[in-house]
Amino acid sequence: MVAADEKPHAVCLPFPAQGHITPMMKLAKVLHCRGFHVTFVNTEYNHRRLVRSRGAGAVAGLPGFRFATIPDGLPPSDADATQDPASLCYSTMTTCLPHFTRLLEELNRAPGLPPVTCVVADAAMGFAVDAAKEIGAPCALFWTASACGYMGYRHFRFFLDEGLSPLKDEEQLTNGFLDTPVARPPRGMSKHMRFRDFPSFIWTTDRGEILLNFLMHEVERADRAAAVIVNTFEELEQPALDAMRAILPAVYTIGPLGSLADQIVTDDAPASAIRPSLWREDHACLAWLDGREPHSVVFVNYGSITTMSRDKLAEFAWGLASCGYGFLWIVRPDLVRGDSAVLPREFLEATEGRGLLASWCEQEAVLRHQAVGAFLTHCGWNSTMESISAGVPMLCWPFFAEQQTNSRYSCAEWGIGVEVGGSVRREAVAATIREAMGGEQGKEMKRRAAEWMELSARSTRRGGRSLVNLDKLIAEVLLPSKKQV
Repeated sequence: MVAADEKPHAVCLPFPAQGHITPMMKLAKVLHCRGFHVTFVNTEYNHRRLVRSRGAGAVAGLPGFRFATIPDGLPPSDADATQDPASLCYSTMTTCLPHFTRLLEELNRAPGLPPVTCVVADAAMGFAVDAAKEIGAPCALFWTASACGYMGYRHFRFFLDEGLSPLKDEEQLTNGFLDTPVARPPRGMSKHMRFRDFPSFIWTTDRGEILLNFLMHEVERADRAAAVIVNTFEELEQPALDAMRAILPAVYTIGPLGSLADQIVTDDAPASAIRPSLWREDHACLAWLDGREPHSVVFVNYGSITTMSRDKLAEFAWGLASCGYGFLWIVRPDLVRGDSAVLPREFLEATEGRGLLASWCEQEAVLRHQAVGAFLTHCGWNSTMESISAGVPMLCWPFFAEQQTNSRYSCAEWGIGVEVGGSVRREAVAATIREAMGGEQGKEMKRRAAEWMELSARSTRRGGRSLVNLDKLIAEVLLPSKKQV
């Protein structure tokens, strides 16, 4: 038995948004089960949200797993909503380094705690590399998006140099320009990429756009880290991973992380009770699904950041109402831009008994439920990997960032998705759902989804590449002694 103050100590720093906190928490729990003392660092704002969602006792920590906080640099707020992505990115990049460095130094001085031996930080929190260097610890960056998304961001510089971005005017967003095939596809990416299939921040008329410059800054500096961790598996994204390995230090694939965590963080593990949700989950969803026929329900969830207009919300609603299938729809309170997400009374009456609305849910458990036949999704990477792991075909409505790239690959490369279309018309939504649930294309998508599910499962079983890579990551990067815990 290793004494508590002699354990290796990993400090885990997610980017402060739900879609980044979730995979980092899974990785932190895996490291805890592998013998690490873990300090999980949230922003003060998100820690307050976590306490509201889970209760103070649930985030008090446990032996060998504790929470800490740093400020995010934004004005104080007690709101319970996702923060503005651009403001958050700029603030973390410009204000968080001294706070995080100070925290690492305090952890090293804290009595009863082992010294910090490694930092695992979100790749969008690249300042952590500098902070870790200050205390002499290695820093691994966790790229929580897809490998193809990473290479898409790395191509931003080419678009700028070639004069393809910034856009000449906003008409190019709607006049078909975005459908232009890319003449020189990036290394490691599909040869069938259109301009619209690249991360959306490149579609700007403003060279100074915050998110464009933030993402370029972060991806182009990832080579300063000791390693880059990716939540994917080799068979799914081999060309993109090869391209990443040509320009980065050691790249470790450990996905699908949900399946990997299931192998390691068993129900009796102390860390299993720690959950990362910033919203209170509605557990009635699973009970409702229990009463539905196999593969009869469309699951609809746009993730934690996506917002839309009230008109688009109504179009999705009436598409679901007329598709003829049951549905479970996650409608966050902040889903509608600048307004509350209120659905028409007529819609609720028309779908009574056939649909269930919830504000948040345990998504992985829902996707694994036999009643779910298709997933209408924004194509965030967590959702994509969870859908692949469950063998569920996707109806793709990407919103922003590399969701566009994930959608293109899901539909055109992996054969497990179909595009809903950005304009969102109720007739098209209903027709796409019917095809995915019962049409010939839907049957082929289900077949391909089952194949990818099996390949993803193999990667995290005993002897699988992702499980082996986890042990290599620990031995080669996170443990200075190069010995397994």
